[in-house]
Amino acid sequence: MKQTQKKRKMSLASKDAVAGYLFILPFFIGFVAFMLIPIGQSIGMAFSEVKVDIEKHGFSLVWNNFANFKKVFLVDPDFNRLLVEETGKMLLIVPCVLIFSLFGALLLNQKFMGRGFVRAVFFLPIILASGVMVGLETNNSMLHNMANAIQESNSMKTSITGLLKSILLVGDATGGFFEYIFKAIDQVYNIVMASGVQIIIFLSGLQTVSPSMFEAADIEGATKWESFWKITLPMVSPLIIVNVVYSVIDYFLRTDNAVMNKIRLTLMQQMDYGFSMGMAWIYFTVVILVLAGASIILSKRVYYYDE
Repeated sequence: MKQTQKKRKMSLASKDAVAGYLFILPFFIGFVAFMLIPIGQSIGMAFSEVKVDIEKHGFSLVWNNFANFKKVFLVDPDFNRLLVEETGKMLLIVPCVLIFSLFGALLLNQKFMGRGFVRAVFFLPIILASGVMVGLETNNSMLHNMANAIQESNSMKTSITGLLKSILLVGDATGGFFEYIFKAIDQVYNIVMASGVQIIIFLSGLQTVSPSMFEAADIEGATKWESFWKITLPMVSPLIIVNVVYSVIDYFLRTDNAVMNKIRLTLMQQMDYGFSMGMAWIYFTVVILVLAGASIILSKRVYYYDE
């Protein structure tokens, strides 16, 4: 009887594995068919001088060892600075996105009238952040003029935020913390626009938490604050890694990212394929290292619940 149950469990596990492979099969086929060759060509360009032949509608590669990478690190005056600046902005925005999305998911998980409509409103930033809307926002001169007018009118001398900043940043002990808070406030638009998917992921995780845990905590006399730290946060901690990975990749691939703009302009306007591919692969390596470091650090804090 036990052997029969074991065989059934093995067969169910194998069926689940086959179903998983079938789900990823379209992506794997598409990657091999459409992405593998261009990735190989980009690696070759990164280590070569690319000569474009307009008449033959092609290009030839002349091996130049690491000349493109030396140019990126030792010659180009902008790439290293832009990379450091964008990495610093990512370290500012991603934690704020995680905190805001978790807070929003906690609110949307409550029972109240019109909850479905409110959830749809929080999902709107994903639609607004689509390629068309970002293009309109980036290239619209009227929006730029309005933003400049608001920035000029809300100068450091007249704005409430500036006044609070000048008051709170008096001491060195609290200066760093409040400086971080004010930088986050300045990026509140980007934080809200980047939190839609993370809210949904956290919300799906909150809905899987058994209500019996909170009922037992209430019986034991635990407060809502204690329940959050002892039950809610540990139960959704595996999703924090998912949201960190998504948020980091989403930030580094934004259309207004300065490093992405430099790579695109070097490729499309200057037609320097080798140099642009060198920058692209260095950028890719930095993103992978950031993701690996974040995953290693956070994986030690993740709590997995076994029923």
